[in-house]
Amino acid sequence: MATVTLRDIVKIYGEFVAIKGIDLDIEDGTFVVLVGPSGCGKSTLLRMIAGLETISHGELKIGSKLVNDLPSRERGISMVFQSYALYPHMSVRDNLGFGLRISGVAKPEIERRRTEAASMLGLNPYMDRRPSQLSGGQRQRVAIGRAMVREPQVFLFDEPLSNLDAKLRNQTRVEIKRLQRQLGATVVFVTHDQVEAMTLADKIVVLHDGEVAQIGSPLDVFERPRNQFVAGFMGAPSMNFIPATVGEGSTIRAGGIEIAVPADRFDLPAAGTEVTLGVRPEDVVPEGHGTRPNLGADFTGQVEFAEMLGDQSLLFTSLGGSEVVARMQHPRALEPNEAVRFRIDGGRVHIFDRQTQNSLLR
Repeated sequence: MATVTLRDIVKIYGEFVAIKGIDLDIEDGTFVVLVGPSGCGKSTLLRMIAGLETISHGELKIGSKLVNDLPSRERGISMVFQSYALYPHMSVRDNLGFGLRISGVAKPEIERRRTEAASMLGLNPYMDRRPSQLSGGQRQRVAIGRAMVREPQVFLFDEPLSNLDAKLRNQTRVEIKRLQRQLGATVVFVTHDQVEAMTLADKIVVLHDGEVAQIGSPLDVFERPRNQFVAGFMGAPSMNFIPATVGEGSTIRAGGIEIAVPADRFDLPAAGTEVTLGVRPEDVVPEGHGTRPNLGADFTGQVEFAEMLGDQSLLFTSLGGSEVVARMQHPRALEPNEAVRFRIDGGRVHIFDRQTQNSLLR
């Protein structure tokens, strides 16, 4: 396997700058996920690593080799696409071995690699079937196997799970992570799904408008978002944002209530300064459902809508005119517009500068 190094990578289409000078170090054996909303540049960046898009400016190295001008086949990469890109007229066996055969790899070596991949991915019962005879999850495993047999330095995945239903997506996600650990592989994985990013990644790269918004471990990006964009993008459902002002001492005033926050957690501006309060749904605790935080503030809100999720519900209410989503553990039935008392966990809130939208966390 190998490292991947990007230095000041830029991609320009005519007058449009799609990628705006990205620096990124991907260590050997690391699972890196590029995540962000549609149009942020994540697939373009992956395609530049793959050699499917030219680099307008900057340097790209795989291992110690500068690969800017190398064709894909000489970069030591394998790519798994969203559409599987299998040959429909070929069996699983032939799909796995075709790329090696046209590259001139000897038959015994093709068979060795194909056998290892099929065994690891559980494809042995399907080797004589064609793609049309396979389920979506099985086709995706064949696509991954075809990438594996090339024994690349780097695996590239371009939203490979988006065509699968929810159950298959979860199963395949686990299989990909397990496989990466078995192989010790360097993986670059593109997704717009931040749940996939959180569960798969060793390192998350959040992209926004062609630039890196934040790089870090899943826990770091979730717990310590650098700005309001990252805070709102990472997490399902999204973080609640409420207009607020700084109070006296270590307090924040929002929606008519005063919320105590840890004195050592934020670099707060002067009292009266307008800020934005960020609260994740799991930190808005309905009375009687979950542990009541010691530090924080209570408010009563009418539940306009409750979304049942099995072992929990999302409650949609408001505070000071701003919509607030709360997560209710072990849900109960609610009457339309029922008033519920909530407590905001002051120890876990986020505060953002109103102008720059940057986090005020220390």
